[in-house]
Formats: sequence, C-alpha cells, structure tokens
Amino acid sequence: MRFPVHVTIDMMRWQVKNRLRGRKRYPVVLMLEPLYTCNLACLGCTPERHTGDIRNRLSLEQCVQALTDSGAPVVSICGGEPTVYPELVPLVEAAIERRRHVYLCTNGILLDRFFEKAKPSPRLSINVHLDGMRETHDFVCDREGVFDKATAMIQKGLSLGYEVCTNTTVFKETSIDEIEEMMRLLSSLGVKGMFISPGYHYEKLATNHFMFRREIHEKFTRILALSAKYPVYNTPLFLEFAAGRRDYPCTPWGNVTRTPLGWRGPCYLIGEKYFATWEEFWAGVDWDYWEKREDERCRNCFMHSGFEPSVVRKLGESWGDLWTMAKWQFLS
Repeated sequence: MRFPVHVTIDMMRWQVKNRLRGRKRYPVVLMLEPLYTCNLACLGCTPERHTGDIRNRLSLEQCVQALTDSGAPVVSICGGEPTVYPELVPLVEAAIERRRHVYLCTNGILLDRFFEKAKPSPRLSINVHLDGMRETHDFVCDREGVFDKATAMIQKGLSLGYEVCTNTTVFKETSIDEIEEMMRLLSSLGVKGMFISPGYHYEKLATNHFMFRREIHEKFTRILALSAKYPVYNTPLFLEFAAGRRDYPCTPWGNVTRTPLGWRGPCYLIGEKYFATWEEFWAGVDWDYWEKREDERCRNCFMHSGFEPSVVRKLGESWGDLWTMAKWQFLS
C-alpha cells in the first residue's frame, strides 16, 4: 500500500463529510509554517522563508488553532526550518492527538535534536529535503556537508522506527539521471516514498534555476517512467499532468498555508495578501479567478500543492482514473 491505511481512510472521511454538507471547496492539506527562521538559504527559497526573526514565530496556540480552522486531515509542518521552532515537539503531539497525519519537512541538520525529544508515531512522517546527490544538493543548499547530514538523519530516523520520506525539487539544471541515482540510493536505505516537484518559472523570483512549461514536460516525462520503478509519492495522474499528458484546473484551496504573517492567499507560492483570520482568508480570496490559471504567474506552474488536490477533485469523472489510482494506492 502506497500510504498508511489511516491516511487513506481519513482523507475519504473528510471528503465525504464535506460533500454531504454541500461544500465544493475545502482544504485537504494544511501547510503550517510556524516560523520564517532557517539555518540554510537554499537557491529555490524565497528570502521571506529563511530570513525571519525567531521572535516573530507563531505561538503553539496559534498553530493548534490553524489545525482547527482548516480541518484538513494532513498537516505539513514546514517553514523556515521547523526543527528550529522551540515548540515543535508539543506541536507534533497536538496534531497527532487531533488525529492529523503530520509531515515534518526538514533539511535534516537539526533532526538529532528532534529525535532526542520526540517519539515515532504511525501518524508522523519525517520528510527530508534532498535535491540530488552530494555535489548538487550541497550546491542548492549553498553549504557543504548538508547531503551527508541529511542522508545520515534519514538512516537514523529509519533505525529509530520513524516513517521517512523525501522531497525533491527539479530545477532547470537538474539531471534526471542523477535523480534516478538518488532514487536508487534512497530505496536502498529503506525510504518508503519520494515527493518530486518541478521548480517552475515564477516571475517574482529573479533566478535562472526555474523551468518553463516545455522543460517541465520533458523532465517529468522521464520521472513518470521512473515512478514505475521507485516509490514515488506523487500520484500517477499528477505526474501525467506534469509530463503534459493531461490538464487540470488549479485547486489553490486544497493546500492552505498559515504563516507568521497570517493566512497566505491565494496559495503556497503566491502571497498576494495575508489574512489575520481563517474567515477573512476563506472569504477574501477570489477562488474562481485563481482556479482558471489565467494569471501571468500561474502559466508555468505544475506544483503538487495546487494540482494533487485537483487530481482528487476530478477523480470521480473517469472510471479509468479511479482504477489507476486504486492500483497505485493498494497494489503497489
């Protein structure tokens, strides 16, 4: 089975509950950024996500309120670097007590600190950032030794009984041969799943490392093929979308983002406005506009945060797609 049984059941219950209540729009994942402080300044990161003062972090109470406000069955704790967050262990415990599945997204540098205070749970996955093999990953992170530390923490987490997965961003310069080498390494270590996302050309980020639509299609055509050999967590329908074989509208409300500045609208990447309360956020974003992908900044976007929820939203429209997803989840 691709994901733990409880994740699948919780997702299905959440969808049925919302549809019975007549809701067309509801989040499935909460992207929780309790702080904008980080111990790295990676090439693909915006300055706001690694230059924040730790004193400006969300309180534990604010984080727990975000869990309640969104209701999403999955929470991705990111940032910033969440292992820097002083209240991280109580936050993870609070989320698990509320029957959320937690993905702790980390660069791995301070995971020892977390392992000393926390304990494994079926509802906790350690999600380690890894953008390639040693030379590439250390280049992306702008620091030597990060790859070795990350892989060491992956092995330690697995030895302690944690569920461990990885997340990788594919850039313009990324060699897919190297990505396959990384997949072989991670599989040999016992990693159960890998998230792979395209770094797309976002106008506000003045960098040449991100891709345009054609480049994304080319690289993800190969990643789609690799997903048949390695435990990739992205759904096959999303990978077909990233490879240019199908199309979806965006679902920006599928992954909602709570940050130290407020609820980020309209989506994880585009912060047009920050809202102080959930009610202001939910009513204040023009979801119809952003769903259509007509904005200039959306034209090259194939991010899983916007389109994996679209896969789920459109799944009932095709028996073939339902069968593809069932095989992927239950027979892999």
